[in-house]
Amino acid sequence: MLDEAIYTAPAHPQWGGSALIGSDGKLLAVGSLLVQEKVDAGTLQGNMLVPIDLLAPILEDMLKLGRPAQPPRGWLGMYTTEAGGKLVVAGIAPGAPAERGGVKVGDIILDVAGDKPDSLADLWRRVWACGGPGSEVPLKLLRKSALVDTRLRSADRNDFLKKPHLH
Repeated sequence: MLDEAIYTAPAHPQWGGSALIGSDGKLLAVGSLLVQEKVDAGTLQGNMLVPIDLLAPILEDMLKLGRPAQPPRGWLGMYTTEAGGKLVVAGIAPGAPAERGGVKVGDIILDVAGDKPDSLADLWRRVWACGGPGSEVPLKLLRKSALVDTRLRSADRNDFLKKPHLH
């Protein structure tokens, strides 16, 4: 999650890894991913770019390790979106803590560790406040018309990524 990302629209599917160059010819940002934002009654698609000043301090680690050398944040493996003023689970990573804890696509997130998140960013800040990978994250969900309480044991997302075969 970046608080200072640069967003462009309309979306271009080939902008991952592309350069955003300023009028002075200097590199400003590097393309990262396609994003969607709910706007009024529709959805706006765009590209998110990482400002180069955020990349510079971690670039050596990224090249050497493939990730920043800071402690990882807890990850649940549930892909969540804002819809109709609610936080809705839109996808679940196979084998991830959310799947193991019984979270379902379509569940509405009402509460994280005793507090109601008011945005997608707030949801993840509350999850991360529970601690790093291995920490317990209590969730209150609404599934159809039933309340569901679950406790997920967060994980390190890197453990779920495919690794290159060296031999």
